Amino acid sequence: MNKEVNETSKRKTDRKTKEFFCPECGHDLEEGNNYYENCGKKIDNSYYDNDEENIEEVDKEEHVDKNLEVTDIEEENANFKDVRESKKSKIKSSAFSKKRKFDFDKLKNNKATLVIISSVITLLICMIFTITYCNYFVNTNSTTETVKKDVTITDTGIAESVSKVYDSVVVVETYVNGQLYATGTGFVYKTDDKYGYILTNNHVIDGGTEIKVVFTNKKEETVKVVGADSYSDIALLAVDKKAVISVAETGSTKDIEVGDTTFAVGAPLDSNVYSWTVTRGILSGKNRLVEVSTSSSNYFASSSYLMEVLQTDTAINSGNSGGPLCNANGEVIGITNMKIASSSVEGMGFAIPIETAVEYAEKFIDGEAIVRPYLGISMYDMNSGMMGNTTGVYVAAVENESPADDAGLQKGDIITKIGDVSVESSSYLKYELYKYDIGDKVTFTYTRNNKENTTTITLGSTSAS
Repeated sequence: MNKEVNETSKRKTDRKTKEFFCPECGHDLEEGNNYYENCGKKIDNSYYDNDEENIEEVDKEEHVDKNLEVTDIEEENANFKDVRESKKSKIKSSAFSKKRKFDFDKLKNNKATLVIISSVITLLICMIFTITYCNYFVNTNSTTETVKKDVTITDTGIAESVSKVYDSVVVVETYVNGQLYATGTGFVYKTDDKYGYILTNNHVIDGGTEIKVVFTNKKEETVKVVGADSYSDIALLAVDKKAVISVAETGSTKDIEVGDTTFAVGAPLDSNVYSWTVTRGILSGKNRLVEVSTSSSNYFASSSYLMEVLQTDTAINSGNSGGPLCNANGEVIGITNMKIASSSVEGMGFAIPIETAVEYAEKFIDGEAIVRPYLGISMYDMNSGMMGNTTGVYVAAVENESPADDAGLQKGDIITKIGDVSVESSSYLKYELYKYDIGDKVTFTYTRNNKENTTTITLGSTSAS
């Protein structure tokens, strides 16, 4: 009996040393601990007392049933064990549930964490929307690019404009003593009761003893020269009016802008093969000052001069000289007369403005002599190489009783200004001089013996040559 009591006491003692469990997190606790170091939950001492009371009740029952067999005690102990295990499981389950609730409540109270989570969710939604949006429009654009369109472009070009001037154009043939010397182009710009008047270049007919023209119907007519001027490079021919097929319509250079369409009609190279060739381009520039040089055996009789012309990239070749340069409406705005011929230059042709050409033509018809201001000096350029790179015009000779002689100019003087305009060369001197009229008094600045001087010259006159 004492043995059984001792065993019961021993079991009681063993049960009191058993581990307890935290009701919050379910982890083991040592008896007497008021805080669990993992979750920090404070444990009330009553928790331990309650458990002891349960143990005491079991012990009392064991004392009452002292006569029970050992097997009954073992069975009771087994049942006790099951009860404790069940209680332990419930405590752990309750603690785990409370832990989850605790963590969720703690998360709700953590505003920073909620902001981060919300931001991540918002970012994911935006990314999904963006990807969907882009895929939609990429597919839409791809579909648009693959759509085929049937486009028909009708470009009638300038055929109608060409037809307006085409039959007015003639091939000009220059003969010397019955032999064909040169060919060029011209066009009928007006008629009167007897004649049709053809404009061309002076250099096309210069030196010829007989001039003929060929119309688009292949009929050849002999013409007479009404007038010609080498400086302006204008010549006017007259043909029997009955031979005229068509008259060209003249336009204005004031109405055309740089970049506007232009075209030329002419007889380049071999007139028997390429007559009435049409070339097209644009107006590249207006009021260009281009220096023109003519051959001369006398070096001091300077043969260079400036021309104010239109610039075009319309193809102009040898034989086109004297032909019309037209605008897109088929109106003549210039007379083609030269181009820059160089292996390093392309598409730089020039034409005399139609206003200048008509002005000279009318003077020829009226019988007026072409006169220009006259100085009476022979000159050459200071920058020609003979005098270095100095600008100005060197006076090589002075004619007796000429306007220059009367004003006191001498051989060896260097003219640097005419009026208020500096002159770089003899070409520029002529260009500025011909702006004045006969009889005008003009101030010239010159250098003599390294000293600058001025003199006033009353301009004389000379007939066109």
